[in-house]
Amino acid sequence: MKKNNVAITGLGFITSIGNDIESVSDSLVNLKNGIELYPQFSDERIPVKCVGTVKHFDTQSCDPEDWTYPPEYRVRRDVLRSLPPHGLYAYCAMRQAIADSGLTEAEISEPMTGIYTASAGSTGMLYHNMQQLDKRGVLRSNPMGIVASIVGTLSFNLVSAFKIKGASCGFASACASSSHATGFAYDEIARGRQKRMFVVGGEDGDFRTLLPFAGMRALSCNHDPETASRPFDKNRDGFVGCGGATVLLLENEDDARARGAKIYARILGWGQASDGYNVAIPHPEGTGVINAAKSALEDAGISANDVDYINAHATSTPIGDVAELKAIRALFGENKKLKISSTKAITGHGLSLAGAMEAGFCALALKRGFTPGSAHIENLDEAAEGFNIPRTTQFDSPKIAVSLSSGFGGANTAIVMEKAD
Repeated sequence: MKKNNVAITGLGFITSIGNDIESVSDSLVNLKNGIELYPQFSDERIPVKCVGTVKHFDTQSCDPEDWTYPPEYRVRRDVLRSLPPHGLYAYCAMRQAIADSGLTEAEISEPMTGIYTASAGSTGMLYHNMQQLDKRGVLRSNPMGIVASIVGTLSFNLVSAFKIKGASCGFASACASSSHATGFAYDEIARGRQKRMFVVGGEDGDFRTLLPFAGMRALSCNHDPETASRPFDKNRDGFVGCGGATVLLLENEDDARARGAKIYARILGWGQASDGYNVAIPHPEGTGVINAAKSALEDAGISANDVDYINAHATSTPIGDVAELKAIRALFGENKKLKISSTKAITGHGLSLAGAMEAGFCALALKRGFTPGSAHIENLDEAAEGFNIPRTTQFDSPKIAVSLSSGFGGANTAIVMEKAD
């Protein structure tokens, strides 16, 4: 069956490195670090201190009406009261992506426009609401507590707020979640089931979202925000978490061009595969990554030697980075032009958000003609020897980029994108 071409025609960002396209692009080009010392981790019993924080938003209160956020968004009270923190970030990023794409309200609400979302829910909101239920009783608990906290909260809230009538679903595969959402959204359009799909990834990135990862010994205990997240460095000691939201608008390219939309990039295909190895540790040889990327290249109709840039999942964990590098070497090792970087060095790791956020970064790089550098590397890990891992941003435009993501249970995805113009 002939597939429709699928383009990215709108972007929205609320992230640790910027809250709009221009600030995010500037941060990627100049490797501006979004990681800070996090006041909520100041207790001396907490060994972790750094987080990729969302700026200009205050969502610490469990009452959304106490939140502060940029005044241009003006979220209606009935919408706000059922949002978790990352729901607010996603709502604002949706507003950006809609404005960026030029879609009308009628186009957003037609049955051929859908939305796929990804988040782990809001641990903090769920914790608070369960406490209130226990303390105050069922009939005095928050009636919006469920829709504001459980997995799927982004879909419930955004479908309602933006009057979306097409396909909708929430994805939960940990750190591969929003890449899965992107891939399946691509399929909806490529197969002609939908004209366009919003893809939304979001995470609170707060105390109760991130601290449990310290219990897994997965977070960096480095207290210096400038070096805590350093993928591919031999002295890395874990990832730094972050929150925020990213929205991608995927659209049938013929429809997009007919309405005069700008095209950031074309998605050529995607793939997924599982490690079948361990609930939390990646396969040491990266077999799932290899199989996901092979599938993506086959779906895209290209070879490993056609790829110019890989935005690696590389979170800055000792085991994960090496496993991914082994996978890249096994599949792309003969590709001498290939550049590899991890933008998590400056953003931190967005968990469910990561895949969509980094696909958005790739789309910006393809459109604006740069290859993001991999920041904070002082001593390159031996496993990375021989790879071209630029430590500063390169001002050459990749033609084909691959975004890799991996999650718990060995869930792996690869998204292949192409420069459109």
